[in-house]
Amino acid sequence: MSAEEHTRSSLRHDGSRVDIQPADVSGRFNTARRITFVLLIAMLVCLPLTTIGGHPAVFLDVDRRAFYLFGLVFNAGDIWLVFFLLSGAGFSLVVLTTLAGRVWCGWACPQTVFLEGVYRRIERIIEGPASRRLRMNAGNMTFGLAIKKIVKHIAFALASVAIAHIFVAYFVSPAKLMAMVREAPGEHWEAFLWMGSLSLVLYLNFAFFREQFCLIVCPYGRLQSALLDAGSLVVGYDSTRGEPRGKAASAQRGDCVDCGRCVAVCPTAIDIRNGLQLDCIGCTACIDACDDVMVRLGQPRGLIRYDSQQGLAHLPRRFWRPRLELYSALLIAGIGAFSVAVAHRSSFDASLIRIPGQPYSVAGGAIVNGFTVHLSNKSNSDRDFEITARSDSGVEFDLPLKRAHLAPMGMAHLPVIAHIPQDKFMGDTPFVVEIRADSDPNKIELHGRFLGGMHE
Repeated sequence: MSAEEHTRSSLRHDGSRVDIQPADVSGRFNTARRITFVLLIAMLVCLPLTTIGGHPAVFLDVDRRAFYLFGLVFNAGDIWLVFFLLSGAGFSLVVLTTLAGRVWCGWACPQTVFLEGVYRRIERIIEGPASRRLRMNAGNMTFGLAIKKIVKHIAFALASVAIAHIFVAYFVSPAKLMAMVREAPGEHWEAFLWMGSLSLVLYLNFAFFREQFCLIVCPYGRLQSALLDAGSLVVGYDSTRGEPRGKAASAQRGDCVDCGRCVAVCPTAIDIRNGLQLDCIGCTACIDACDDVMVRLGQPRGLIRYDSQQGLAHLPRRFWRPRLELYSALLIAGIGAFSVAVAHRSSFDASLIRIPGQPYSVAGGAIVNGFTVHLSNKSNSDRDFEITARSDSGVEFDLPLKRAHLAPMGMAHLPVIAHIPQDKFMGDTPFVVEIRADSDPNKIELHGRFLGGMHE
């Protein structure tokens, strides 16, 4: 095998880029991927439109610092829970990769879903199949070709704008987004700027950058060498069965007739027969292409297939391995920790903050400390709160607002004035401010310290 064949990909040896036009392919995996893409895009569109508890199923209301997730309500004080979400997503990807290789990249990554499920579909409808596109691009520019190119890029731009609006809806709600669309851009210039910037990024990515995002920008492909082992399921070529390659009429060949269909349909232009490669995103297009050829030749399918490297080498397969057990245990522990954290999370939050300035003052023969209770209602309904304070050292409290009514995700600042006569002050002393919500057995105790220095 020559060096050129071995390094065949989307880049030439001089660093220039190959214009990849994957050939059309049909088969069981292609059908399953199309259905998966439709379901994922439908889910993306429907999540902000589906209402749970009066709010979208997924709504990240940055303006009000309120976050709604399938009926659960969070505020900015719950930001620490993001650690569990991110680590859980990370460990899920680690377990999935160890188990099934880059199935995420080929089946569920937004880059693949939109490129294959939207933009390449538009390209095929307007410019025709890959063979026709390659001939047109290799020839001279004609008026008809220019019109097709312009129409295609207009369609790409419109698709990018539509997708950008869907993403913006997760942050401003669909109803508010529709109201913004009917008004001038200057009325909501921040949202318009985000939408415009995202539309431009999507257009440039899916119209021009394409597979280079996976190969250059995304670090996931480079991590797979550390996550995969001989027992991981990958898209691979059975060299024992396929080699030596030869023409269909040759009696000395293996099952591979060297037709090149597996390369023609690959979205990153690699040759899967060269073994597991960084550029392979596990899209399974080569499996369908090879299976079609095998059926035509009257040979069994599976020359290229989903299998472990052990299976492709015809060695005993081993499903449960130490690393898979370890990653799974860490994932389960993370899910458990997140579940416990959410279950024991209070429906309201409060903090005690000393008023800026001097820590205490002396007025009318008394030492005075000023505090503010920052109270937030993290539930999805109106709540009434009661505030009390106590001390075991003779400190007395003035509470101008002993009760507070807060709207859903509302906030309030409640003053707390602590004082004690100078002649009774025996030194800095702790105290407790207690917050209770109506119809809620839980309470929050805020611990503070009364300061005054020693006075003669």
